[in-house]
Amino acid sequence: MATLEAKIVHTTIDRDWRAVYAFMAKPENMPRWASGLSSGLTRDGDHWLAPGPLGNAHVRFAPDNAFGVVDHRVTLEDGTEVHNALRVVPNGDGAEVMFTLLRQPGMSAEQFAGDAGWVAKDLATLKSIMESGEDR
Repeated sequence: MATLEAKIVHTTIDRDWRAVYAFMAKPENMPRWASGLSSGLTRDGDHWLAPGPLGNAHVRFAPDNAFGVVDHRVTLEDGTEVHNALRVVPNGDGAEVMFTLLRQPGMSAEQFAGDAGWVAKDLATLKSIMESGEDR
């Protein structure tokens, strides 16, 4: 497969990066800020199930780590796999959260831009939760 067009969507959060990572690394918190998982995640062995318009997706998360990696691989019912690279890194006394969005084969420029907007909205929600202390 050829390389895909990529866009880094990011936000700065005025909160210690370790606190941001601790919140983000718990899959059960994702529906609070990641609207694509708004209907919730259910643990199923070593992965999670995420119901959606295309059926149940299987989601596997990176194990807890000291590097701020919150990557997750989504496998749709048709077998399509999408790797979602999500990172939290120190930025001064705060955090920088970065999501690498890859333009999937067959995705129009308009769909790609729409996905980037969706990710930006989700990261804004995460920022609001973390900066207001609603994660506690």
